[in-house]
Amino acid sequence: MWLQYLIIALLFAGAAFYVGRIFWRAFDKRQSGCAKGCGSACSGFDVDQIQRTIDLAQQRQKAAG
Repeated sequence: MWLQYLIIALLFAGAAFYVGRIFWRAFDKRQSGCAKGCGSACSGFDVDQIQRTIDLAQQRQKAAG
């Protein structure tokens, strides 16, 4: 009977570790990238640079038109 409790406790501890690791990786600020962890280009977006590019394009359209 105690062996069954030991197996259940080990399975529970493994599941808790797995879920805890998912949460840790989702909110860890040291890792670059988004919460998906795929390492894609979503971490490389610079919102300020995009806004400056949009503003510059609008100024050019106003000057040309």
